[in-house]
Amino acid sequence: MKHWTAFAAAGFLAAAALVPANAADISGAGASFPYPVYTKWADAYKKETGNGLNYQSIGSGGGIKQIKAKTVTFGASDAPLPGKELEESGLAQFPMVMGGIVPVVNLDGIKPGELVLDGDTLAKIFLGDIKKWNDPAIAKLNPKAKLPDQAVAIVHRSDGSGTTFNFTYYLSEVNADWKSKVGTNAAVQWPAGIGAKGNEGVANNVANTKGSVGYVEYAYALQNKLTHTNMINKAGKTVEPTAEAFQAAAANADWNSQPGYGVILANQPGDKAWPMTAATWILIHKAPADVAATGEALKFFAWAYKNGGKMADELHYVPMPAKVVADIEKSWKAEIKDASGKPVF
Repeated sequence: MKHWTAFAAAGFLAAAALVPANAADISGAGASFPYPVYTKWADAYKKETGNGLNYQSIGSGGGIKQIKAKTVTFGASDAPLPGKELEESGLAQFPMVMGGIVPVVNLDGIKPGELVLDGDTLAKIFLGDIKKWNDPAIAKLNPKAKLPDQAVAIVHRSDGSGTTFNFTYYLSEVNADWKSKVGTNAAVQWPAGIGAKGNEGVANNVANTKGSVGYVEYAYALQNKLTHTNMINKAGKTVEPTAEAFQAAAANADWNSQPGYGVILANQPGDKAWPMTAATWILIHKAPADVAATGEALKFFAWAYKNGGKMADELHYVPMPAKVVADIEKSWKAEIKDASGKPVF
């Protein structure tokens, strides 16, 4: 397993609109990747406990900034912070759920899963080297498809994004030009295309732009009825984005191998593995200024681990394994404490 060593919607609430929180609400901000499932969990949790979650879907970079500035109780990032940064910032980090990043296209006559891409071709598209949809490289992978003589319109993230980190990590793994010219980060100098904020923004732009291609967390493709592509994985097999394929990519993850469970799941081996699988992490202060708020947040996360699996499955996310959850909750008691040294959880 690999790890990161440099930091880099229709149907849902408008998360970026800063809705005033009630005093009892848990405040968090960050990644848009897990926003659909966090929203679903929050609705169920509110009904069960009366406590709300005020989560701002502003991108991983924004979430990291806000938790470091102590303006929220927790931050959320799809790009894990390395151990040194966690230590310097006094933050605990743990994975909350896993999912898949999918390429999405807006091409007339092409249905979800009908177009197949491999990593090298996907990288060449986002490099701007492949300019039309009937390019020989795409045609070779799709001999039966009616590919239009249409310009490729690239849509990428404009904000600091953990989804971008995982997407560019994968492209760096499979294409030497991408690795040398663009590289891996939460924000990169894109060679081509237009930027959009959040998974929500990319999904909306692709939905409204003929000939476009973008990348989003799979739940956004489903919610916005976007056309996803299938992918040829590291084993050379054509795979569809499913919870089973995401789970296959995570099957051999050694979560304790990196500080803060910072394991990257992109481009994993296995016939059934989806190549752009990713986890998403929570960041929370080990010595919180507001102990009560942090305690409430940890109660919500514990509730979501215990009760949120089915809701995650319905949105094609993958819950964390029970043995990993047990280890995470044990780490909360060891790391997150009040001023007297008493565990917050």
